[in-house]
Amino acid sequence: MPTRTPTVRQNIARMHDIIRELTEIETRLDSFIDVTMWISDPHGAGDRFVSILKGRFGLVWRICYEALPKTFSDEKIEYLGRIIRREKYFRTETYAMEPQDVISSLVRIIQYRVQNVADFDLIRDNINRDLKLVLENLILNYPVPNIIYENALIAGRVISALCKIVKQVILGNLIVLGDIFDRGDEPDKIVRILNSREIRPYVKFVWGNHDILWMGAAAGNRSMVAEALRISVRYDNLEFLGRLGIDLEALIDLAERLYPDGVGGNFKAKKELSRKLEKTLAMIQFKLEEKTIRDNPDFGMESRLWLDRLADMLGKGDTAGLTDTYFPTLDLDDPPRLSDEEAGVIDDLARQFTGSERLKSIMRFFFDHGAMYHINNYILNIHALIPSTADGKFEELLGRRGRELFIHLQEMIKNIGNNYFEGRAQNERELAIMFYLWCGPKSPFFGKDAMKTFERYFFIDKATHKEKLLFWGENLKKPEFMDLIMEEFEVKRIVYGHTPVDFKKGEKIASADGRAINIDGGFSDAYLSRGHALIHTPYSIYAIILPTTQEIREARTKGEPVKLMVETIDTFEAPLRVRDTYAGKRLKEKRNILRKELAEYQSAEDDS
Repeated sequence: MPTRTPTVRQNIARMHDIIRELTEIETRLDSFIDVTMWISDPHGAGDRFVSILKGRFGLVWRICYEALPKTFSDEKIEYLGRIIRREKYFRTETYAMEPQDVISSLVRIIQYRVQNVADFDLIRDNINRDLKLVLENLILNYPVPNIIYENALIAGRVISALCKIVKQVILGNLIVLGDIFDRGDEPDKIVRILNSREIRPYVKFVWGNHDILWMGAAAGNRSMVAEALRISVRYDNLEFLGRLGIDLEALIDLAERLYPDGVGGNFKAKKELSRKLEKTLAMIQFKLEEKTIRDNPDFGMESRLWLDRLADMLGKGDTAGLTDTYFPTLDLDDPPRLSDEEAGVIDDLARQFTGSERLKSIMRFFFDHGAMYHINNYILNIHALIPSTADGKFEELLGRRGRELFIHLQEMIKNIGNNYFEGRAQNERELAIMFYLWCGPKSPFFGKDAMKTFERYFFIDKATHKEKLLFWGENLKKPEFMDLIMEEFEVKRIVYGHTPVDFKKGEKIASADGRAINIDGGFSDAYLSRGHALIHTPYSIYAIILPTTQEIREARTKGEPVKLMVETIDTFEAPLRVRDTYAGKRLKEKRNILRKELAEYQSAEDDS
């Protein structure tokens, strides 16, 4: 069939489209970069996450400071910041601004962030419909009726709506570097927030090792089911499991019969029932892990095959170094074998995990929106590390290295997710690899020689508990290794989480040259003294040391804002614009194609 020649009208229409696209691209290229915030490792601390998110991790105060006149005192900025966080006008006994002044200040902040029509169009759809005309006129400096200042009720509504817009425009990108699950009891709450209509458009999510654990469990890996449950009961998070609809009755019955007098070993749960469940699940986990390790010798995890050695110690009476000698489900002749009761319990729990609609709704966020890595503003974002060797080269895993490895693993994980949601049988090898990603020595999510849960539970000698860090941290100090990363991923910096930064010991957030930045949210109770978020504005990159739960409570009691510490990592001579970024590079490529096409239309028009 012959190709139809475009009509004159179609050519003119296409030319108009090109002109529109070109002007939009040029406008975007000249815009300041969006503000980006990073957090990592929230670990189920839902309330703390919400408290800190309300203030956009200290960004509200910072933007107020940058946008408002220098005549604004710190007291005035803090008061205005509290109004923004609460989305409500109020007065205090010690300080107050008139509604008109609050409105004009909020408008000024919005105008500071909304620099062009394209930016304004992005927020227009989310403006309060009842006040749409008034709000648009305020932002565009058009006249507005005096009643919005004079009537207290109307002024309050306007202020509340403007506060919502402020929160929207200051949040350009929120990059979460994984580990939503474990330790805290509200990972579902964090996911609801990240997946909400308000926040979701700005979120970029990178998987963490604890997310991989739950994703593998949900997909049907039985050892990961046992481990996810073990960690949950270790932190007494039974309510969370209840919200998922996981019925633990059979597990509880088995644990009570196995350990009627309690358990030995170094089990850490606070409640006695939880400790019984913890040991029951631990033994199931260790047995199933051994099968996976034996079936996949290429994993190189033979050092984790402890059950034969434990059985030998018990058989010989060589138990002086053990914290516990009571193992009623351990078959000394065949240690990795599950008892009939253990097999029945884990089969039931695995069916519940794969079939739970509540868990599936949470997993949608992880499988659909998560990724191995994310690049923005020429910054590589990962959870933990890129596997590397002692001599500063990329380590091989599954026959691949560096970026190729990350792409391969992402495709595999997405495939597991598709099978999970479609109810198709999983590839057992892929499920085994999920286990390896959780705790294997070459995993890009782990970074240690071994996960020594077994030793911590059952060995007295604490030297056996130590998990040796591999080569990532030391390699980041080598300029040639950093150059390798920059070239491999076409970036200028790398931001990663996973590893806590202990400020008390003088540990630094960023490398000496600022190319490697380590953030950890410090949300779980064990890390509260060292958590921080990262902020990237057009003018600088800085870390905000996050407040502890105690500091948040004290501030609430006093009715004061939480004090935040800021550590500057880099400042820029000129504000960064989109043309300076990775996204800008792609826009320039598209611009060049459109310019060429427009030139062809112009040439044809001149000829005619």
